[in-house]
Amino acid sequence: MAARRDRTHYLYIAVIAAVLLGVAVGFAAPGVAVELKPLGTGFVNLIKMMISPVIFCTIVLGIGSVRKAAKVGAVGGLALGYFMVMSTVALAIGLLVGNLLEPGSGLHLTEAARHAGEAQAKAGGAQSTPEFLLGIIPTTLVSAFTGGQVLQTLLVALLCGFALQAMGTAGEPLLRGIGHLQKLVFRVLAMIMWAAPVGAFGAIAAVVGATGVDALKSLAVIMIGFYVTCVLFVFVVLGTLLRLCTGISVFALLRYLGREFLLILSTSSSESALPRLIAKMEHVGVSRPVVGITVPTGYSFNLDGTAIYLTMSSLYVAEAMDKPLALGEQISLLLFMIVASKGAAGVTGAGLATLAGGLQSHRPELVDGVGLIVGIDRFMSEARAMTNFAGNAIATVLIGTWTKEFDRARAGEVLSGRLPFDENAPTGDGHAPLLPGEPPAPVPAPVRTGAGKDGVPAA
Repeated sequence: MAARRDRTHYLYIAVIAAVLLGVAVGFAAPGVAVELKPLGTGFVNLIKMMISPVIFCTIVLGIGSVRKAAKVGAVGGLALGYFMVMSTVALAIGLLVGNLLEPGSGLHLTEAARHAGEAQAKAGGAQSTPEFLLGIIPTTLVSAFTGGQVLQTLLVALLCGFALQAMGTAGEPLLRGIGHLQKLVFRVLAMIMWAAPVGAFGAIAAVVGATGVDALKSLAVIMIGFYVTCVLFVFVVLGTLLRLCTGISVFALLRYLGREFLLILSTSSSESALPRLIAKMEHVGVSRPVVGITVPTGYSFNLDGTAIYLTMSSLYVAEAMDKPLALGEQISLLLFMIVASKGAAGVTGAGLATLAGGLQSHRPELVDGVGLIVGIDRFMSEARAMTNFAGNAIATVLIGTWTKEFDRARAGEVLSGRLPFDENAPTGDGHAPLLPGEPPAPVPAPVRTGAGKDGVPAA
């Protein structure tokens, strides 16, 4: 595990260095920098190559997770309903802030980007509603994956997911097979992400060479806007909900999870803190069944930070290319993101793939603009992961409260420091430590690991 973290850290450093080098080349030799655009375009094409398999695997396995979570009755149903509502709220907030900031409006990359999407735009032409709806149906089951039509892939994935759900236990081998396929797809995606420094260098150099300092200003606006939006969402929206429903301060809860946030900050992935979150949520007073259902399912379905990132990035790309999205297109894109973003938590590059998929399904001529995000995606990944993590921690306490499976008195003792969590206890196997005199009931049992395995996609 340590070696993997080190390699990811090197990739992060390489992307930062590539961005700085791209900015320098853009200012020093604008003419040469503009010619480097194919480097960014090539990386985006690699990401586009992975859109269909990523969406298919995550949606099919996501539906399988819903079926398993629904079996536990009230807890699973309540958790899934809450996740869908809060993801929608996060997406809506991202759209609101994106429309207010208009971070890419000053770039005017129309000329530079028009040629890349001109052929696609002409080929698509104006479509009537019946033509659009019929176009969602692929010619064959396989053509959905080879034709580059994201909505067709989504339709096939939904049909396959519900079909496997209806098959019951007979469909389990197929689900396991798709799970292995998902591991392969995500491993390929992780390999592609090692080309991110080259893509970031070419994309940033070309943008800076074409627009000068305006490019840096627009990138700063979207990054700062994204960070501020995530902070407001966690502390205002989720914090208020937590206070009203449980009486617990969001500051106390997040301070209790301080070491986990440092771990996420160093790895840029909330997956690394999953075992400790399970242990700490049980230690703070949420019952074992609620934690075992809510936390793993939330890692696939409660992606508040990712939702904000996807919507703000989509608006940024559209504004930068002088092809703004109409309100109807924004709402339609929001609905697509709600479905397509599920199940890809903690996977390097999955956010870019989902973003490209959303744009491909609604405005294909904007897909090349994803290259603008490559250079700053890593800068926003920490905020994205920490927001997802905070949202899942708060959701676990809320679900526990609503199902009367939360010990409020114990939480007060834990959060005040009178009943501390043993930070040195091993939690890699998913077991929470026992405190002196503590009864064995709150200690998580190994059976919970199965729920986590089903609910969390492999990285």
